Amino acid sequence: MAQALRPNTAGGLFATDGKSHPLQDTLLAVTLVLGITAFVTAMFHHLHLLSSWTGLVGIVTGAYGQWISVTTRERFGLIVGLGAAAVGFFLGMAHGGLFGGL
Repeated sequence: MAQALRPNTAGGLFATDGKSHPLQDTLLAVTLVLGITAFVTAMFHHLHLLSSWTGLVGIVTGAYGQWISVTTRERFGLIVGLGAAAVGFFLGMAHGGLFGGL
């Protein structure tokens, strides 16, 4: 039972299997940044181009990250980023869309 008390020092912050996942961690960070950017900029009507494009790219990177993710912690962060990106994307589309309402 002593092995249950040892801390897991190997791997990254989101890796619970003891291995590092640099691609998945990068996609997680990119999705979170794009999702937060899309969500915040969606609150301003004149920033609909930025919110819709960052939301769209955030949805794509988050979906690919979900597809190749390994651990539950990675998937949790990706879902948070995907949700924020989707809200930002949809509000950006409602305020003028990807191409400025052409």
